[in-house]
Amino acid sequence: MSDVRDALGRVGYDRLAHALTTCGHAEFTGELRVSGRPGGTFHLRDGLVVAAESPGAPGPEVLLLRTDRIDAERWAELVRESDGARWPAAALVARGYAGAAQLRVVCVMALHDAAFAIVAGRVDGCERIVGTEPHAPVTVGETPARLVQDAARKLAALATLPFPVGPDRERPLPAAPTGRPLTELQQELLAHADGRRTSRDLAFCVGRGVYTVTVEVARMLAEGFLERAGAPVEIPVLLPPEVRTVRHRDPPPEPPPVPTVLPRREPGASGITEALAPPKNGTSWKGFFRLRHTTAE
Repeated sequence: MSDVRDALGRVGYDRLAHALTTCGHAEFTGELRVSGRPGGTFHLRDGLVVAAESPGAPGPEVLLLRTDRIDAERWAELVRESDGARWPAAALVARGYAGAAQLRVVCVMALHDAAFAIVAGRVDGCERIVGTEPHAPVTVGETPARLVQDAARKLAALATLPFPVGPDRERPLPAAPTGRPLTELQQELLAHADGRRTSRDLAFCVGRGVYTVTVEVARMLAEGFLERAGAPVEIPVLLPPEVRTVRHRDPPPEPPPVPTVLPRREPGASGITEALAPPKNGTSWKGFFRLRHTTAE
């Protein structure tokens, strides 16, 4: 576990593990907000984690839309009918768009994927907020220690691959065609890999878990389906000789005055805002549960 902490950043990993463990021992109910990149929130009830969300991982609604049981238009309609509820579970079951068991599986997958995204990123701090309720909790909560250890285990597994990648680091490109057959997920990733998207971005594009996509990107790099995008080439700006001469004679600029009041932060949105379209081919109940089995261990 020491090697994993060193890879993550020992201080950040230990800070998060300690904060979650303390919440568990205190049987805390509320939120543990994690600042950093991508950061996120753990929701606890009586010391157990019942939900987690992060800008670095698709939420349960994204994973559900991927199953093609409901499209984006009907989803928006259900949200309106449910007074803006982010997770209209009762309406989904009542309309026959999903079963109760389906929704439980999706919530568990989203919880573990968000925990992985938070642990895999940079942890700057943790703050407890009392008295909040998650929008898509699981029925049986996870112990904080087990959840963090599971995320660390996944990171350790990624590090052993021939081409280890990070969820928010590499931006792969399609390589030259190999002529070998591709799985459905590999085809989707090739269609969206453009040298600008990370594994996290690709996960939102295809509606899969960020851990599943990160592992598949690493495998595709090793098999030659993808290649690493090179660092952008800096283009030097050449000034005319007379401008360079004048600048050489100019005295150095005066330093800016030290502000006496801290600047106000401008409000903005964080996370991924990319719109997702449901897949063209419908997925059966059996196809939905394959989502769980496609997760790389």
